[in-house]
Amino acid sequence: MKNQNTSVTYFLLFGFTYNLPIQMFLFFVFLFIYAITLMGNLIIMVVIKKNSHLQSPMYFFLSQLAFLDICYSSVTVPKVLVNFFDSQTIPYNNCITQMFFILLTGSTEGFILTAMAYDRYAAICNPLHYVETMNMLFCKQLVGSAWAISFFYATANTLPVLKLVFCGPNIIKHFSCELPSLLALSCTDTFRSKIMFFITGGVAGGFSFSLTLISYVNIITTILKMNSAEARKKTFSTCSSHLIVVVLFYGTGYFRYLRPNSASSIILDELFSVQYSISTPMLNPIIYSLKTKEVKEAIKKVIGQVVTHLRQLFK
Repeated sequence: MKNQNTSVTYFLLFGFTYNLPIQMFLFFVFLFIYAITLMGNLIIMVVIKKNSHLQSPMYFFLSQLAFLDICYSSVTVPKVLVNFFDSQTIPYNNCITQMFFILLTGSTEGFILTAMAYDRYAAICNPLHYVETMNMLFCKQLVGSAWAISFFYATANTLPVLKLVFCGPNIIKHFSCELPSLLALSCTDTFRSKIMFFITGGVAGGFSFSLTLISYVNIITTILKMNSAEARKKTFSTCSSHLIVVVLFYGTGYFRYLRPNSASSIILDELFSVQYSISTPMLNPIIYSLKTKEVKEAIKKVIGQVVTHLRQLFK
């Protein structure tokens, strides 16, 4: 991935550059977040795999989301932790690679959330054909398509960056190598890169968000037509956790990537990037555990089995 036209061999990640006490505090905060992210999403994956009652399409997508959240968080957080106490440099090739995987995992997360929204639409709005529509083969095809489309999306936006010249400065005022931060440092015209990004981002992001929005419009319409208040409450509870995750992910992601330059702010960019790339992967398993009764009960059962096993070992 080396750019033969660039004189910059490394970049400096100057996100979260504060005095030592604050950096130490932030280090433990992000270490805690990363640990919870790994543990929470691994628990979700294990619980769904081991519990025969959680083998429906909804939980299949949830396990895929948990795996993706681990990948998404791992692209940036380990390097952030290293930067607090070690060199803040990142080699050119590593920076481009990180940018590629941020685009890949971030886009895939959007498509997985869309697949989950469609699953809820099929279950609530067309329940008689749900089993036939959301068969396991179709679910796997949706996940495979999400990764494939996101791979092409990430590649299409990475290749133009490789043709850009970076001759200095090499300071990225952010904690990771995201595409907008890199484009701002190029010595050459970035018009093609920006056009490619807005076209591919508009098509991919617009399609996934529109399908999610359409699914929820139909879901809410169907719920409002129900005669029983108890039925409305129970039905809405099955998709409320997913709706919260969608709002958190799309709200902050779109602001970071699609806001005009006039609205640029280093602090706001960092806050929103932390939300969708670091906090959201941690919050997803917590939200689903608290809002989804089946997952909550399955986790309690697993924890109970672990505690019982530990007690037997120490007797």
